[in-house]
Amino acid sequence: MSVDRDAVGNTRSCVIIVENLPVPFDRRVWQEALALRDAGWLVSVICPRTAQYPESFVEIDGIEIFRHSLPTEARGKLGFLLEYSAALFHQLRLLLKIRMRRGFDVIQACNPPDLIFLVAAPFKLFGKKFVFDHHDVCPELFEAKFGGRGLLNRLLLLAERSSFRSADLVISANETYRQLAIERGGKAPGDVVTVYSVPDRSRIRRVPQDEALRAGARVVLGYIGIIGDQDGVDHLIRCMHRLSKVEGREDIRAVIVGDGPALASVRELARQLEVEDRITFTGYLRGDALLAAMSSFDIGVIPDPVNEYNDKISMNKVFEYSALGIPPVSYALTETRRLLGEAGTYAEDATSDGLARACATLIDDDALRARKGLEAKALADARFDWSREAQRFVGAYERLAPKPWRVDVLNNA
Repeated sequence: MSVDRDAVGNTRSCVIIVENLPVPFDRRVWQEALALRDAGWLVSVICPRTAQYPESFVEIDGIEIFRHSLPTEARGKLGFLLEYSAALFHQLRLLLKIRMRRGFDVIQACNPPDLIFLVAAPFKLFGKKFVFDHHDVCPELFEAKFGGRGLLNRLLLLAERSSFRSADLVISANETYRQLAIERGGKAPGDVVTVYSVPDRSRIRRVPQDEALRAGARVVLGYIGIIGDQDGVDHLIRCMHRLSKVEGREDIRAVIVGDGPALASVRELARQLEVEDRITFTGYLRGDALLAAMSSFDIGVIPDPVNEYNDKISMNKVFEYSALGIPPVSYALTETRRLLGEAGTYAEDATSDGLARACATLIDDDALRARKGLEAKALADARFDWSREAQRFVGAYERLAPKPWRVDVLNNA
C-alpha cells in the first residue's frame, strides 16, 4: 500500500532505525518517536523482532513499527559480523518498503552499531536528511566486551567517524558524547544536540509494591536493564553473596528485572554461590508489572563495572531509579557521579566487595536510605524532565524539516 502524503497535508515524515532493541521496549527511541508524532511528523520505526515483540508489523499510537528477524544476539566477533550483515539487509529492505508506502524526509540511525549510515547513504543522494542518534560509544563498548585495541577497534573508530560525518544532525545521549562528536567526529558544535534519556514522568510512577517479589525481605536490592556481559549483573550476584552468606544478612533479597545474553551465566553464578534462593529473576516486564517490581526496590543497584565505556555513558537506571525515589548505588563512574552527585552512594573500590560495602551503608541505616531516596527524587524533579529533552530534540529536528515547496525526487520517482 502507498500512502499519499499530500492527503495528510504533505506531512513531514521520518524513519527511525534501531538495531539492538525492539520498540517500544527501547524507551529512549519510543519517547523520541512520540515526541515527533506530537510535533506533527509521520513516524515509522525499523527494529528487531523478539519473542516478547513478535509482530513483523504493528501500529501503536499512530506510529508504524516494522520488525525484522536477527540471528541470536552476538557474543563473538563472527556473531557480530552475521548480526550486522543481516540487520543491514533488512533495514534497507524495510526502508524501501516504507518509501513505497508513504515516503520519508529523514532517516534517524540509533547505534549500536555505527553502520546504519551505510543504509542511509543511497537516500542522501536524493536529498534525504540523516540523523545519527548516538546512544553508545561503540569502540569503547567493543573494548569492554573483548579487550584490546587492534584492527577491529580501528575499524570501529572509522565507522563512528563515518556516522558522524554523514550526519546532518547528531543527537548525543550526554555531554561527554557531544564532546566526542565534536573532537573525535569533527562535527561543528551547532550540528550536535544533547538529549538525555530521561523517562517521561507521566509514564513512570510509584504503584503498590509486588509483595510476592519482596517475599518478606526488609530490604530489596533491585536491578533493571539488559543482562549482557558488560552490564555487571555478575557483580550484583557476588555482592549478594557477600552481604548474605559472608556477612550473614538474612533479611535482604535481590530482584533482577530484564533479560539478555548473559542471563544463563549469572543464574549459574547465583547457583554456585548458593544465593539463588535470595534472588528473583523476573525476565522482561512492562506496564503495571514493571512499575510494581520497581516500586518494590529499596535500593537501586547500578553494578556496571569500571571501564572506559561505562565511564562515559549515562545509565538509564540513573534516571529511572531517581524518578521513583529509589536511592542508587554504583561504582564511581565519571558520568554517573556527574549526574547523581550527592544523591548517589558510591563504592570506594571497583570490586563486588566494594559494591557490597556501599550497599551495606544503606541497608544498615534506614534513615540514611530514606534520605538518599528523597535526594534522588528531588534531583529527578529538578533536572530529569523529558518534556525539556523532547523540546530540544524536536527543535533540532525542525531544522531538517522539508520546505513545503521542495520537490521530493525519491518519493515521486
